[in-house]
Amino acid sequence: MPAFPALAHVAVTVTDLDRSTRWYGELFGAEPVLDEDETTGGFHHTVFVLGGGQLFGLHTHPGGAVGGPFDERRVGMDHVAFACADRAELESWASRLDELGIKHGGIVDAHYGSGVSFRDPDNIALEFFAPPAS
Repeated sequence: MPAFPALAHVAVTVTDLDRSTRWYGELFGAEPVLDEDETTGGFHHTVFVLGGGQLFGLHTHPGGAVGGPFDERRVGMDHVAFACADRAELESWASRLDELGIKHGGIVDAHYGSGVSFRDPDNIALEFFAPPAS
């Protein structure tokens, strides 16, 4: 069996593409590389390139989002975690969130690693995560 491949991209559905594009652009410190209206495919998307060539997409669908704001207790996605190499990098991201005025829960340590949890404008749960110190 071949090695399981890395994630190529993550795409989340948002209620306001312009608002979310600005918010994620600030978080990523980057401009989107693609803004495409796939009217035949039934969605409009904006895509950012992250480190390692990974892509992060924002989608809207005709008729808007259904079911209200994101809630990880519903069946589907729980959260998206961005990998940090170590605690120092995690601390720098916590500081970056402070600079951007993005509320977060501070660094939480567990035996399996440390994380900083926060939410986007649609309440989508996001996290910066670092493995435990060895």
